Amino acid sequence: MIARSLLLATALLAASASIAAAQSRLEQADIIAAPALRANVQVSSDIVRIGDLIDNAGSAAQIAIYRAPDLGTTGSLSVPQVINTLRAHQVIGVDTRDLKEISVTRLARSIGGKDIEAQVGRALERKNGLGDAANLSLTFDRDPGDIKLDAGFTGAMQPTAVRYDNRNGRFDVTLEIANDSGISGTKLRFTGMAVETVEAAVLARNVERNEVLKSSDVLVERRPKAEVGGDAATRDRAVGMQARRQLRAGQAVKVADLAKPDLVQRDQNVTLIYESPGLYLTVRGKAIEGGTEGDVVNVMNLQSKRTVSGVVTGRGQVSISIATPRPAPGPVSDATSSLEAPQSAAPLAVANVSAVAAKTE
Repeated sequence: MIARSLLLATALLAASASIAAAQSRLEQADIIAAPALRANVQVSSDIVRIGDLIDNAGSAAQIAIYRAPDLGTTGSLSVPQVINTLRAHQVIGVDTRDLKEISVTRLARSIGGKDIEAQVGRALERKNGLGDAANLSLTFDRDPGDIKLDAGFTGAMQPTAVRYDNRNGRFDVTLEIANDSGISGTKLRFTGMAVETVEAAVLARNVERNEVLKSSDVLVERRPKAEVGGDAATRDRAVGMQARRQLRAGQAVKVADLAKPDLVQRDQNVTLIYESPGLYLTVRGKAIEGGTEGDVVNVMNLQSKRTVSGVVTGRGQVSISIATPRPAPGPVSDATSSLEAPQSAAPLAVANVSAVAAKTE
């Protein structure tokens, strides 16, 4: 009995030891796993390391073995070539996972040319007499295009040097972009011309003097502020106005080039309106000169053949005011009696005013 007990205990101990050894081997296998190739690799620097290409590279992970593709591009490596390179660095037993090639992509930060132009404009805003960035037209000596940087340059574009000469419009701007890895930031320098522009009404065709501008005659363009000055007319201000002089197509219209349209043209048949309290009389006339609303013009009364002066009050209308004669001074009783006069006196008053109108002509 005692012998059998000892044998059973010995067997149990042996089994326990075997199980512990197996578990130890499994744990070691988990800790030291076989290196295996990756099918797709992304790198952010200009070199490819062993640790980029395989899993479980161990101490060899930081060894550089290839140059990375250009910024923002993808290249490929054949697996036999990679295996030979790894063996040269004593990395063996690599699981190829039946791959034929490995794709390697170099990460990059892309900055568009429009973003660069906008940032340069903001740097020049209100510099040495310039206006808002939105009104600046920039011409670069070299087109910045789209710029690619290492993915580590994640900082915003910050101006570190800004120069602008308002005598010739030249600018020189340096922008710096910080790197999140702690290395020095990269600097981008841009030079060129900066011109401040304004919105201006521009003629789509030649316009003759005294011609009224229609909606189809006027376009809106941005023009250099120095070209149009502070007198540039807006489109709303130009449409419906009359040209003071001959204007050519493509010309930016100034306020001084425009006037209110003539409501009365020279030699035009017009309506003469005689007005005074209690009287409104219209007569046919002929304009001797043109004018816009509020202008005083000479007009011939076609009925009396006399020339009179009046104010232009509407299209083809000239108003002539008639001065009402003052009543002769008299006793208070006369004034009182005139107020109490019968209504039959009203036609006499109209007749008197008509007589004054004839004298005025």
